[in-house]
Amino acid sequence: MQYTPKDFGAGSVEVGNEQVEGGSRPRRLAITKDRLVTQPFEGLNTVHDILEYAARTHGAKNALGWRDIVDIHEEQKEVKKTVGGKEVTETKTWKYFQLSDYKYYTFIEVKEAASEVARGLVDLGITKEDIVNVYATTHPHWQLIAYGCSWISTTIATAYDTLGESGLQHSLNEPECKAIFTNAELLQSVANVIGNVPSLRLVIYDGKAKPELLETIRGAREGIQTIHIDELRELGRSKSIDTLTERLPTPKTIACIMYTSGSTGPPKGVIIPHSNLIASVGAIKTLLGHHLRPDDTYLAYLPLAHILEYVVELALFFVGMTFGYGRVKTLTDASVRQCVGDIKALRPSIMIGVPAVWEMIRKGITAQINKGSALKKGVFNASMRIKKANIPGLASVVDSVVLSQIKAATGGRLRLTLSGGAALSRETQEFLCLALVTVLQGYGMTESCGMTAILVPELMQYSSVGLPTPSVEVKLLDVPEAGYLSTNNPPQGEVLIRGPSVTPGYYKRPDLNDDPNIFTPDGYLRTGDVGQWNKDGTMTLIDRIKNLVKLQGGEYIALERLEAVYKASNLVANICVYASQDAKQPLAIVIPNEVHLRHALKSASLSGVDADHTSLPDLCADERVMTMVMKDCNGLGKKNDFKPMEMLEAVILTAEEWTPENGFVTAAQKLNRKKVSDHFKSEIDEIYKKQ
Repeated sequence: MQYTPKDFGAGSVEVGNEQVEGGSRPRRLAITKDRLVTQPFEGLNTVHDILEYAARTHGAKNALGWRDIVDIHEEQKEVKKTVGGKEVTETKTWKYFQLSDYKYYTFIEVKEAASEVARGLVDLGITKEDIVNVYATTHPHWQLIAYGCSWISTTIATAYDTLGESGLQHSLNEPECKAIFTNAELLQSVANVIGNVPSLRLVIYDGKAKPELLETIRGAREGIQTIHIDELRELGRSKSIDTLTERLPTPKTIACIMYTSGSTGPPKGVIIPHSNLIASVGAIKTLLGHHLRPDDTYLAYLPLAHILEYVVELALFFVGMTFGYGRVKTLTDASVRQCVGDIKALRPSIMIGVPAVWEMIRKGITAQINKGSALKKGVFNASMRIKKANIPGLASVVDSVVLSQIKAATGGRLRLTLSGGAALSRETQEFLCLALVTVLQGYGMTESCGMTAILVPELMQYSSVGLPTPSVEVKLLDVPEAGYLSTNNPPQGEVLIRGPSVTPGYYKRPDLNDDPNIFTPDGYLRTGDVGQWNKDGTMTLIDRIKNLVKLQGGEYIALERLEAVYKASNLVANICVYASQDAKQPLAIVIPNEVHLRHALKSASLSGVDADHTSLPDLCADERVMTMVMKDCNGLGKKNDFKPMEMLEAVILTAEEWTPENGFVTAAQKLNRKKVSDHFKSEIDEIYKKQ
């Protein structure tokens, strides 16, 4: 099916005549300049309306798919690590899943199941005033609970399934949750906190729970009930659908309190009424609707507790797309046994990812190429040059002959992907667009329902986050100390947003809601991001105010921007750029990409370095290896026209992974910058002493 490209005209235009001091007038998407989008079309006002519409329109078509765990295979491997200066070999047990083929609910069945959940909750005494916490992995059951709650005007509060017990306790206590939905694997965490959550009286779960664990939960306090989701649905089936008539939501009803994965302090609960979500679906339809079709297949694996996944799934459900739910751990064949990974099993045509996922895919492709012969590498590199030059006739030959194997690893049907959540490096975006699939960028935050800007295929380019979404208007506020001014050419400044997709505020946080440095008197939300308007009406993000560091020479550097570029190095798996105010240049703490590092060390032939047998911690401690990684990163810096003060002065290597569990990254995979820099304080101090 071919689509006629949409004409977006000037891209974005200024609106209003007000004279603004210290910033710009607001801009809107050019094709909706007269009126911000509030809904996909008349009659769709709530999430429940979308559920009804999808069931009515898409009927018996497959909607939500999942794979059951058939078996778990355990394999033992020897791992070498350095303890107290000595190399020690440990035997570790690795678990691999064997999964069934995909099974599906139809659109009608999703509506029926949501109705059963809703009736069951009403029968168990859940009211409009109550809040149900959803602390579970991304799976159709997550959506059944959410749709069931939206039907009866009951707000859900989200919690990442990787959230620690203190974060979980906070997301239960602050909204005084009456009920929680979780997975059997997470019940232990619920059991550990339930004694400190006086409001909680109903625990709904899926999977196979240990009876003694359920007993512990029920014994924590009098009146606590536990019920399996299948039992909840069975209870609901026996009740009249008429019980739901009085409970339908309005646009102002709060659909969700979404807890951000904040890197400082307890998570903040963002209030998201139905109207915010409906405006966001309308915005996606306006910008991308002609590229999204019902015969597409979408692979869902990001946390539904993250706004990006939550809003995208709602929009694609409205379109009538078939979803297949996967797990990060089972996406590829490498992490499963006696079956194929989720990507090959589903063969998606649409995927969403955060930059860490796209970096991993790019580095996986280049690792496979590097394992091949010199001839194979030469053919691949020549093919990429042909694609980049877009040589007529040859580009399609390259696609079908050389790059088809790479495309086959993702099922062979991918045609459109979106990256969001953080900045994606130009190198990675360009590589994937040439070798695999068009990668669009988007920009948003929980507070804007993920809506601020989306890059449309018609304006495909690198390093831009796209056009302002039609459910928000955007203006720039000058940041004079860093030289970001709306009078610059191109105009630059802090991004401020308002519109029907933007939150009315934070839950139980008057200190934030009344703060003019967060919500301005004229109704704008200050994002803390620095953007610039491009000539075609698109926006590019160039900075984040809280990550601006003033160096010894008095000039500012943008840590996140540097990280986005340096992360594109094949030798880097993750990176944290750091600079103190008395430094001349930044340094970086880097987790190396082990496969690429060992390959590079073999090519470099450093005397005394055994690239095959030296443990990764020992390689990380070798100054020559640090220098090699730093040179590779700085090479990318030069390519991206970095100033001398933006180049790395030193690199600290670490073999320790950064996970939400150890607190070095948040549940949304954002760096906890302070935690990382505190952990490596002595190494950082040592480097800056030598300046």
